Amino acid sequence: MDKVWIIVRREFLNRVQKKSFLIATILLPLIFPSIIALLVYFSQEQKKNALPQVIHYVDEGDFIDPKPLSDDFDLRKFDGGIDDAKKAFSHSNDFGLLYIPPLKLSDPKGIQLFTKQSPSPSVLSKLESEIETQIRSAKLLVYDIPQHILDSLNSTSTKIESIKVSESGREESNNADVLFGIGMTGGILIYIFIFMYGSQIMQGVIEEKTSKVVEIIISTVRPFQLMMGKIIGLAAVGLLQFSIWIVLITVLSSVVLNYFGFEIPQKELTEQTVNAIPADQLNGPSIEIIRALAEINVVYVIGHFLFYFVGGYLLYGALFAAVGSAVDSPAEAQQFIFPITIPMLISYFALFLFILDDPYGPISVWLSIIPFTSPIAMMGRVGFGVPLWQSILSMVCLVIGFTFTTWIAARIYRIGILMHGSKVNYRVLAKWFMMKA
Repeated sequence: MDKVWIIVRREFLNRVQKKSFLIATILLPLIFPSIIALLVYFSQEQKKNALPQVIHYVDEGDFIDPKPLSDDFDLRKFDGGIDDAKKAFSHSNDFGLLYIPPLKLSDPKGIQLFTKQSPSPSVLSKLESEIETQIRSAKLLVYDIPQHILDSLNSTSTKIESIKVSESGREESNNADVLFGIGMTGGILIYIFIFMYGSQIMQGVIEEKTSKVVEIIISTVRPFQLMMGKIIGLAAVGLLQFSIWIVLITVLSSVVLNYFGFEIPQKELTEQTVNAIPADQLNGPSIEIIRALAEINVVYVIGHFLFYFVGGYLLYGALFAAVGSAVDSPAEAQQFIFPITIPMLISYFALFLFILDDPYGPISVWLSIIPFTSPIAMMGRVGFGVPLWQSILSMVCLVIGFTFTTWIAARIYRIGILMHGSKVNYRVLAKWFMMKA
């Protein structure tokens, strides 16, 4: 066991002392928020300074009322037919020409928008939404409904507050958008970390194998000890990196909050934030998000993240190490990498197709229990709350899973690490697996 820890220490220090590690660990948490902040700032400034898009329109049924339309568009009626409007539009710098034929309110068809550049989906969606609103109002006017009733109907909106009742009877308000964001972020981070650190294991094994360094190391330690040392060493690097990111984010958040006079405890912060906002704005979406964040069990979420990061990494890291020991170059490894990553891809796509949409559905539950898909799938569900028995079963299966993959990888690693120049395929890997030490 002492030899394994020597390998762990070597792998850990070898990567932590590199400049690339310091850059990735310290600068990335600062660079990405800065980039996002700049993009959001410039986007808001662009929208703030943008002029309404000029759209001339020909309304043969005298249907459009340009006043209710949003500030994004400047609709100007064209006095004349569509042919004359097209000629005038071709010699102008306006955004578009809207043609509205006589409409049948029960089946409005034939509306056309002529532009010199393809409009974005958001522009079309806004324009369609505005016209649909006017069609709805026109339908109601057919029944001679007074205008103030029409305005009341069009301004109706409903917001349902979601409250989760625990088995003990405790009521907790939650926000589906916040839970969706937690699940999506956790699943994506697990996917990136496992793939990134797994690839580092494979690359490190290939480099040592091709440089003949491994032949010297193998003379003093067993192949299994070398493989486990590499896997655990890189896992320690990943946990250290993640911990530093958490500390940096917490410290930066504390500095910003203290600057504005807030204290840190989550509940107190929420109450102070809510009290600082005018009463007429207390029902806005921002307040709902703040309250929902206050109800999140941060320790529960981060604890699950760390467990599934380590468990998923150990499960896939052993397989990446086995692939690295079997080949002489990264190009040769590609044929073996894709089958390994198929379960990760399945759980990644399922995260958006099934899990976040229905975290308690049968597919979501089974994907969060199967070891090869549970690291990503469970992180997609954890924000919504997972029954205790499912969480325990998933963790036990993951432990059994990475024990099983480590045993398989070790049998391939002990032979492949000393093989050079041989053409490797799945039959050869099976042969190595069956060979006795």
